[in-house]
Amino acid sequence: MRRLSIYTLLSAGLLVSICFSLASGAMRIPIKEVIDTLTHNLGFTLFGNSDHGINQSVIMMIRLPRTLLGILVGAALGISGAAIQGIFRNPLAEPGLVGISAGASLMAVLIIAFETFLFSCLSQLLGYYLLAFGAFAGAGITAMLVYNLSKVNGQANVPTMLLAGIAINAMAGALTGLVTYLADEQKLRSITFWMMGSLGGATWQNVGCLFPFVGIAVFGLPFLAKGLNLFAIGENQVELIGLNPRRIKILVVVMATMAVGASVAVSGIIGFIGLLIPHLTRLIGSVDHRFVLPVSALMGALVLTVADLVSRLIVQPIELPIGVVTALMGSPVFLYILIKDKKKLVN
Repeated sequence: MRRLSIYTLLSAGLLVSICFSLASGAMRIPIKEVIDTLTHNLGFTLFGNSDHGINQSVIMMIRLPRTLLGILVGAALGISGAAIQGIFRNPLAEPGLVGISAGASLMAVLIIAFETFLFSCLSQLLGYYLLAFGAFAGAGITAMLVYNLSKVNGQANVPTMLLAGIAINAMAGALTGLVTYLADEQKLRSITFWMMGSLGGATWQNVGCLFPFVGIAVFGLPFLAKGLNLFAIGENQVELIGLNPRRIKILVVVMATMAVGASVAVSGIIGFIGLLIPHLTRLIGSVDHRFVLPVSALMGALVLTVADLVSRLIVQPIELPIGVVTALMGSPVFLYILIKDKKKLVN
């Protein structure tokens, strides 16, 4: 019953945040017009008036793609963070800390800066999807590198993994800085986008490109929840019930890096979602991954939608980078959790 209440409250909160996101901005649009526009495009009109001219264009061409992009990115980061924490058996593990986001961002920056010189053949083959596939490749390479560096006697050693992640982050950050230095002025503005994170470049094409990558992770990772629960008490327990721990690790890493890599490709690096959301999910509900994974996706979508709304409204008419907003929102909450529950976070 409690879990059903949590699902209901989060879903209702997400619906409300979507409505406010579509209505708010430099040009305010009444909620009634937002609902009219959405229902009209679904084939019916709730209030009997769907002719809102420019407001309808703003909602459908600018704000709705941006809102949907925020939902997809938030869900991807939330569920990927929860899965990675489960596989490494450490609440401090998350896509950014173990180098996945940095690797994806580095590859995206390389493609932006040198697409004409280094990636022309791939660009002709993959077209618009080049950036998403490149970011996925960068995320996957760094994830496997960190995992292999952390292995001791064939098993992943968590402290070594965290140190390897810090080193990979530093290296990827340095290479990203070097590419930024070498890029021309035209590319520099695009590269700056990746450094702070933003949903400002959202289009229907972005949403369509990201959806399959996030969809595979959101619908696929919960099927591994039983194995992730057993990982908490040791890999041997996974083998005892006939599951293959290596296979589970590979599937988690592939799906998480796919979702995070594609998200970084369209939104840049957005911090704290993958780290904080799983903690909040466990605090309000349960440590059972059958609950943690889907709720982390739902809560991640809600939090990022709200963060994007704040980024657009707090310093109008300009907007703050969403990565700055999530850091300002997330760091005090995480410090509070850390102070309140030190022993659980360390053990």
